[in-house]
Amino acid sequence: MQPLEERVPESKLRSYKLYIAGKDVDSEEWVYTVESRSLLEDVFTSVGLKRELERNPDSELAHHPYVAGRCAVAGDAAIALASEAAAAAAPGWAAVPLDRRMRLGSMFREALIRQQQTFTDMLVAEGHPVSLARWELSCLLQIYSDESLGWYRQQMHTEIAHGDRRLIVRRQPDGVVAFHPPQNAPAPSAALAVLAVMAGNAVVVRAPRSIALSTMWLLRDVVGPLLEEIGAPPGVLNAICANPGRTLKHWLEDPLIDDIFYIGGSTEGLRFQEQCVARGKKPILELAGNDGIVVWRDADVPRAAEAICEAFYGSGQICMVPNYVLVHPEVADRLIAEIAACAQAIRPGYPEDSDVLLSPVRRSERFFDLLRQSYEQGGRLVTGGRRVEVDGTPSETGVFLQPTVLRIDGLADARKHDVVRQETFFPLLPVVVLAPARDGDLLDHLIDFVNTNEYGLRNSLWAESESVIAAFVQRIGNGGLLKINDSHIGFLPYLPSHGGTGLTGGAFGEANYPMLKTSHLQGVSVARDVRPRDAVFGS
Repeated sequence: MQPLEERVPESKLRSYKLYIAGKDVDSEEWVYTVESRSLLEDVFTSVGLKRELERNPDSELAHHPYVAGRCAVAGDAAIALASEAAAAAAPGWAAVPLDRRMRLGSMFREALIRQQQTFTDMLVAEGHPVSLARWELSCLLQIYSDESLGWYRQQMHTEIAHGDRRLIVRRQPDGVVAFHPPQNAPAPSAALAVLAVMAGNAVVVRAPRSIALSTMWLLRDVVGPLLEEIGAPPGVLNAICANPGRTLKHWLEDPLIDDIFYIGGSTEGLRFQEQCVARGKKPILELAGNDGIVVWRDADVPRAAEAICEAFYGSGQICMVPNYVLVHPEVADRLIAEIAACAQAIRPGYPEDSDVLLSPVRRSERFFDLLRQSYEQGGRLVTGGRRVEVDGTPSETGVFLQPTVLRIDGLADARKHDVVRQETFFPLLPVVVLAPARDGDLLDHLIDFVNTNEYGLRNSLWAESESVIAAFVQRIGNGGLLKINDSHIGFLPYLPSHGGTGLTGGAFGEANYPMLKTSHLQGVSVARDVRPRDAVFGS
C-alpha cells in the first residue's frame, strides 16, 4: 500500500479554534475528523491517520484527502471562560426587543438554504447518508419556517386591553443555557440553540469531542456572523469542543449556568435531571424514544409500510424513528409482506450515494442478543438478521446490519420482548400482530398499549375510520407528537420538533419548543387612572 505521506491530492483543511465571546480562542489540543468513507475503504489507514494527527497536529498528514478538518479541544479554563462570556452577554441581549431577536430565525433559515450543500457535505463527512442529511436539513427548515416563527412570536408575547389596564403575558429568557448535543446528530441538535438565543438567552454549546466538525462549522461560520450582523453582544454564542463528563460536571457546579439542554440516553439523562434539580438548574431533556405505529384494518397498507420503513433510516440510530408496529389481525399478513419487501430493498453503501439509507453500526452485539431473546419468547424472523459488508455481502465482520423485521403474535406478552419494550437503536423492527377480537376491544387494547409505553416521543396511526382516528386523538396522552396517516419522522410547521413524556422527557417532559422551554412565563399589568383600593375590593 502506498504510504500516507505520498498520497495526493491534498485536502483543504477546515480548522476551528474555540469560539468564545465572539473570538477564536487557542487551545493546545486538537481532534481530527476523518472522512466517513475512509472507514469503509480502509479502516486501518483511517484510524491510524486520526491517531497520528492527534498525537502530532503539525504533521503534514493533516492535508491528506481523508482528513475533513480539526477542532480545538477546551480544557477547564476555557469551559469556565465560555460560561463567563455567556453570563456577561445575557443581560444586554435579553434587553433587546423581541422582534429584533426574532429576525435571527428567518436569517438562519436563509443562511441554511444558501449553504445547504456545505451542510449536507459536512454531515456526509461525519457518516450521515446524504439522503438522511437532506432530511435533517428539511427538519430545520420547518423549525425555522415563517409559520413556526410566527407561532413562537405569538407565544412569547401577547397583550390584552382590559379596561384601564394593558395586560401582558410574556416569556422571559432564563439567562444562560448550556447545550449538550448527541453524537448521532450533533449539528442539527446544536442548531436548536438558535431558538434559545431568539428567546433572549446567551448559550454555550459543547460540540461532541468525537464528532465536532459539523457543529463548530454551523455555529462559528453560519450562526456567529448572523449574530454579528444583528448586533448581538459578543458572548451570546459560545461554541467549544470538550470532554462530555468534564463539561457537564462544570455546568452542574457553575452558578452562571441556568438551564442545561441535555440530549442522550434515558438512564444517564434521568440521573442528570436529579443532579440539575438538586442544584436549582432547569433540566431540558431529549432522551430515548421507543415510538410505535398502529395500523388499523382499513389502513392504506402500502403507505403505512412506507412510513414504517422509516425505522431503518440511519440504521435506526435516530431517536424519533418507529421502533415497533401494532397491527390489526385482518391486515397483518399483507402489511408484513409489504414491510419485508421494503426492508429487503434498503441496502448499505457509501454515504454520498443518494440511494443509501443505512449507516454503519459499530457495536452490534446487543442487536444479536435482542434477536435471540425474542426468538426464545416466540418471535419469528421475517427478513434480515445478519451483518453485511458495504456491498451488501453477508459477513461476520460487516459494519452494516441488514434491515431486520420480526413477527410477534399477541399483544398481551409483547413487552416480554425487549425489542418491543425498549429503544434498540438498531435497524430492528418488531411487528406485533393482535389476536382476533371485537374491533371495540382491539381499539381499547391498542390505545392502552400506546399510553402505557414507558417512553413517549412520537406515536403514529394509520386508519381511514373517522371514529378510530377520533378515539386516538381524544385518548392518546402519551408522547409529544401524534401523527395520523403521515410520515412518522417528517417535521411540520407549528408542531413541536422535539419532546415527549416518560423516559423520553423526564419528570418535566412534554412537547418541546426549545424557544419556550428556555424561557419562563411572566404576567404584567400596566394601569392608567386606577385606584389601588378599587383594584383590591372592587369599585
